[in-house]
Order: sequence, then structure tokens, then C-alpha cells
Amino acid sequence: MKKTRLEHDVLGYVEVEADKYWKSQTQRSLQNFNIGKELMPESIIKSFAILKEACALTNKQFDLITDEQCKAIVDVCLEIEKGNYLDQFPLHVWQTGSGTQTNMNLNEVICGIGNEMAGKNILHPNDTVNKSQSSNDTYPAALHIMISTKIMNELIQPMDAMIDTLKELEKANEGIIKIGRTHLQDATPLYLSQEISGWRSMMEHNKKHILDSLDYVYELACGATAVGTGINCPPDFDEVICTILKDKTGLPYRPDPNKFHALTSKDACVMVSGALKATAANCMKIANDIRWLASGPRCGIGEIEIPANEPGSSIMPGKVNPTQCEALTMVAVQVMGNDTAIGIAASQGNFELNVFMPLIAYNIDQSIQLLADSIDSFTRNCLVGLKPNKKVIDENLHNSLMLVTCLNPVIGYEKAGQASQHAFKNNLTLKEAILELGFLTEEEFDEYVKPEKMINA
Repeated sequence: MKKTRLEHDVLGYVEVEADKYWKSQTQRSLQNFNIGKELMPESIIKSFAILKEACALTNKQFDLITDEQCKAIVDVCLEIEKGNYLDQFPLHVWQTGSGTQTNMNLNEVICGIGNEMAGKNILHPNDTVNKSQSSNDTYPAALHIMISTKIMNELIQPMDAMIDTLKELEKANEGIIKIGRTHLQDATPLYLSQEISGWRSMMEHNKKHILDSLDYVYELACGATAVGTGINCPPDFDEVICTILKDKTGLPYRPDPNKFHALTSKDACVMVSGALKATAANCMKIANDIRWLASGPRCGIGEIEIPANEPGSSIMPGKVNPTQCEALTMVAVQVMGNDTAIGIAASQGNFELNVFMPLIAYNIDQSIQLLADSIDSFTRNCLVGLKPNKKVIDENLHNSLMLVTCLNPVIGYEKAGQASQHAFKNNLTLKEAILELGFLTEEEFDEYVKPEKMINA
């Protein structure tokens, strides 16, 4: 039987396993919210540690805690930021909607470890670690720190790598003319490099959307405390803590100019999630384009070849599937679903507080992580090995009836349409149909119908 100790709070005594650093509020949450398997993300715990470190340094500047207390808090927070003691944060997402128990989990663990390191009781979870704070302003602040640091540290690099790879593919495929497609039907020609440039531009736009949306995330709720009035918090606490956080992270944090907005509105999270959803939508389009263009190998479009990473079938020997495309499109669907949940959660800011913040944190953390991982995987395992099938591209190009579009100025739209339909119905080439109908001579056809003249590079 595990050894336990008794912890006391306003509701009485509660047993806690002796080797745990947390106290009564964490334990009560474990007992009362054993819902699902989803735990508070590691990223929100580390962001809370960054915040608690900054709060301690700010409180020290205002002479609200001692040097010894500040050092103890900062030392523990630095360890948590490194990934140590993460087993001390076991709480589920499905808890109080303000995230109060997660804030107290941090306060209690920092207190427990700090006192152990000091060899005496110098910290109290509420009176020292939570000084000048409320769960109502620390959770939204930690949430914003999590979003901004995770995007900058984990998502932007894979997006840049994908953009760079697409640029290389553009250059490698210059001069290759292929048939365009609209409505899943043949259209006029374009360069393969132009088609790839569209994919590249999508990711460049998405990167800018995400970075632009972070401008609102850099506004922090610190100093608002319980309902936005800043009770039990010194004036200018918000300015000092944002300066400390700016110096530590290199990110331009600033106080939210309206603390009542900061507590009850999650519009900044909605903005970021919307940008992530837009990224997912473009990832879906790019992956679908590639798996369609690579379909076959003999009975599909087959204009490009993608790497064969693993056998695709347990029954069909030699089959290879576009698995990286499938993984990326599944991630896209999940991110879109997460965005819906985040949007609904953000609408639930009743009076002075939104009480859906753990859900928002969990979903937005997952969206960032999934996009970062899947974009990286897709780039390394699919895009890097993408190659054109020039033979099929050329056959499809010259077999297309939409080359007739360049004859509009020569024989008119109606005759051009008649020739296209005549060729299709009688299984003729466009040239054969034009000659059979007597619209042009062979020499005239060869002069006017040149795919390279149909493209504005």
C-alpha cells in the first residue's frame, strides 16, 4: 500500500501520495474530474512555468516576496521548462473551465519542490507562488504564451522547409508544359512550375496569416486578477511582467489594454485557430492535387511520381499508395474540427470570464502540433522525391481538346466548339477534326496550335 500524507484546505483534509509534490487542490481535481484520457498539454504546463517565473521576478521588483522566495520559485520553474517534473501535472482537460485547478497544480508543485530544495517552508501556493495573480488571468496568459511560443518554435520551421522545397521543385520543373484542369475537366495548358508555384504561394500566405494573427495573442491578461479590476495586484504589474516575458522569449508581449476583454473574450484564440484552419484547407488541396496527379500508375492521371515509402496493400502485391497525402488530409480534417470546437468555446464568455479555456488549450495545442508534424513528414517523405512523368504529361497535353481555345481568334468560338465536340464524339485528335471539318489547313493548324504560345509565363 502506498504511503500517504494529509493535506488541509478550507474543505478539510485530503490524502495525497507521499511522493507527490502537489497538495489538496490538485488531489481533489484528480478525484472529482476523472473524465476521459486527455491530460493538460505539456506545452501549457511549460508556459505556466514561464509565466510563474516572470510573476515571481515581478513580485520581487515590487518587494512583495523576498529574494529567497523569488529564487526558489524561479529555480523550480526553470526545471519545469526543461521538461523535468512533468509527472507532477496529471490533471485532465475536463475540469473547471477556468483552469483553476491547473493553476493551483502549478502553484502547489512549485511550492512543494521549492520548499524541499530550500530545506524549509518559505513558499505557500496561494500567498507566495500565486501572489498578485488569479487563475482567471494566469490561465489565459499562459494560453497565449503557449500558442505563440509553440507556433514560433515548432510550426514556422516546417512551413519554411515546405516552402523552400516547393521553390526547388518549381526551379527543377521549369519549361515543362502540362494540361491544366478546372472542374476536374481538361482546361488550357500551363507550366508544371506554375502549378507548383500555386502550392508554394498558399503556404507563404498561410505563414503570413498565422504570424499576423499572433499580434493579438501577444496581448496578455496579467494584472486583471479575478474579474478584470486588478484586485490584490500592484499598479503596473502588467507592464513589468510583459517586459520580463519579452526579454525571456524574444516575443513582443504587451498588456491587454482592456482587462475585462482579456478575461472573457477568446477572440485571439479564434483568430489563430482560423489561420491554422486556413493552413489545413490549403494542405488538403495540395495533398489532394498531388495524389490525383500521381494516381495510377497506369490507369490514373500519372503525370507525377511520388516516393514509394511502404507496401500499400496486404493483398495486392506491389501496390503503393499516397500515404503521406492521406496522413496530411486526415490532419487537415482534425484541425478543421478543432477550429469548430474552439469557435464554439470562445462564444461562451459569460459575464466576466470564459470557462471553456482548457478545451481551447487542448484543441489549439493539438492543431499546432499536428500541422507541424504532418507538414514536416509530408515535405521529407513526399515532396522531396516528387518527379514529373514527362511522357504522360506530353501525351495528355497533346491529347487534350482544350488546345482548341487558342483557335478562338482564328476560326471563332462556335467553330472551335464544334471542332472540339466533333473530335470527342468521333474519337479523333483535334487536328484531325479541324482538317475533316475544313476549318484550317494542316500548315495553318500547326502554326496556330502551339501550347507554349497559350501560356503567359
